[in-house]
Amino acid sequence: MAEFRNVAADQKKTVGMKLNELKQLATYKLEELRNTISTGQTKCEAFDLTRTPYPIRLGTRHPLTIVRNQIIDIFQRMGFALAEGPEIDDDLHVFTKLNFAPDHPARDMQDTFFIETHSDDVTKNVILRSHTSNDQSRIMERRQPPIRVICPGRVYRNEAISARAHCFFISSKVYI
Repeated sequence: MAEFRNVAADQKKTVGMKLNELKQLATYKLEELRNTISTGQTKCEAFDLTRTPYPIRLGTRHPLTIVRNQIIDIFQRMGFALAEGPEIDDDLHVFTKLNFAPDHPARDMQDTFFIETHSDDVTKNVILRSHTSNDQSRIMERRQPPIRVICPGRVYRNEAISARAHCFFISSKVYI
């Protein structure tokens, strides 16, 4: 309305009519809102005026996940590839291809979680991986050296659960 005086003389009639229509519409809407609020007839009775105006983000990343992702990022910037293998694997990839002797202590029942055992051929045993080196043996089957990989992941050891230790934990190996 204050700028109406700056409008050209030949347009004042048209602009004036539009401004009056706009003013009447705004006045009508304001009165309608005042009446609705005073009578308490809102469209949504459950509307909470004290609620924050922005959406609340739920949840965050676990600190170990944050650190793991930072470590992976550092190694990837140095040219390492991320390699992840199965958590349930066969004895062939977990022990045999990595030259663990048949009587190696890591193969003992008290150290490794065996899912399926075959006494006739130990390489057919199915186990929860006790280290992430099985990823290394799988990568070496598919690629030729030089190999630069980082192998983060869960590993399982048959240990007593305490405040300091659990039967599974996060491990990471770097292979060059």
